[in-house]
Amino acid sequence: MIPRNIIISPILALLVLSLYCAEYSQLGSRTTTTTYALDLNNNNNVNRQKNYKFSRQFADKLDLIRGEALSASNNLELSEDGFNNGINNNNNKADNSGGSKAIPSPIGRLEELKQEEAELARKLADVRCEKLSALRAKPLTIGVVGFGRFGQFIAKTLSKHGKIVVTSRSDYTDVANDMGADYVPLSDPQSFLDQNLDVIIVATSIVSFDSTIKTLAPQLEEYISKSKTNKGPLIVDVLSVKEHARDILLEQLPKECDILCTHPMFGPDSGKNGWHNLNFVYEKTRVDQLYSYTEAMDRIERFLSIWEEEGCRMVPLSCKSHDEYAANSQFITHLMGRILGAQGLSKTPIDTKGFESVLKLIDSTTADSFDLFYGLYKFNKKNAMSIIQQLQGAMEDVVDNLQILEEEELKEEQLQNTIKEIKLQNAEINGSQEIMIE
Repeated sequence: MIPRNIIISPILALLVLSLYCAEYSQLGSRTTTTTYALDLNNNNNVNRQKNYKFSRQFADKLDLIRGEALSASNNLELSEDGFNNGINNNNNKADNSGGSKAIPSPIGRLEELKQEEAELARKLADVRCEKLSALRAKPLTIGVVGFGRFGQFIAKTLSKHGKIVVTSRSDYTDVANDMGADYVPLSDPQSFLDQNLDVIIVATSIVSFDSTIKTLAPQLEEYISKSKTNKGPLIVDVLSVKEHARDILLEQLPKECDILCTHPMFGPDSGKNGWHNLNFVYEKTRVDQLYSYTEAMDRIERFLSIWEEEGCRMVPLSCKSHDEYAANSQFITHLMGRILGAQGLSKTPIDTKGFESVLKLIDSTTADSFDLFYGLYKFNKKNAMSIIQQLQGAMEDVVDNLQILEEEELKEEQLQNTIKEIKLQNAEINGSQEIMIE
């Protein structure tokens, strides 16, 4: 018999990839990479830059090849005799010219696909290493405003890819030093901005985001006015609600600051073992305010490449679409966690796996501040209220169905009891009639 399952991942390609990128990348995560530096030539005669589209093209091509190889492998589920008979019969079929028309063997096709897959894997390894080299040749200086639990979480990983400068109301000097970052008090914004920051990540809570940007905006304007280049840093938000953040950034920030709205769909708990295959949602909200559009794109792509290289699954998505999706995923998750947490549930000696999952949900959602939960509701209220109303309706439907079933069982029980009484009465009547006859 021909083997039913054939391993199609090329070991040779994996070895080559590990030799090329063992220190910097992990082949096991599939990242959807975006163009690293666009090849643009606008009306201002912007200098052309090298185009790095190959990484995404090769990754997509590898997926197609693996899918085709799997299809070819599935064709090998015939028995050896049946397969050989099928090939012989096909080879004996005559074409229109009277000759013999050969049908390619699935075995041969599978081997061709494996070879092509190996070649693409080698090329992908080369491109990824070249991209890493370009990324590390010009590391970013990243500022983080808000150095709480989430700010510390992302800064720790980002510190592997560039210089990190953090600022917060509380003194986190020791925490920052432990991860190789510099701490500047929030009361000294000038010193923070004087660090020549390429990117500023605003990692405050949802409820304090508006006031933070209102405070930061005039400081940025003053800094930009004194700058020789007359350009501002790229401003990045990481809020769990996106339209709220987008509107504030567009309204408050100086026009010289480009804007990138993002949402890492993970946190200190779900991302404690790495960011591989975790979703990173982003919208390039405003990316044209530098004197060179190509330079602006390069800065954004460098920042996004950090998340790519950490294994994130990159998801370009509008802020509006994000909030619609998030209400159906993130908000309802937090809502159920809070509702279940209010029940006072705890471990028992006979817990099922399902109940253990419930307890994990409670732990993961209540570990976040109530401000986060409130922000998910307040600043995405239309979608959040829709979810709450649907949940209330679903709860009522479930309770109604339980009561209907209970009533039907009660009616059935009453009917059976009535039938038994009638049978008993009939039996008594028949018995009396027999006695009278005797």
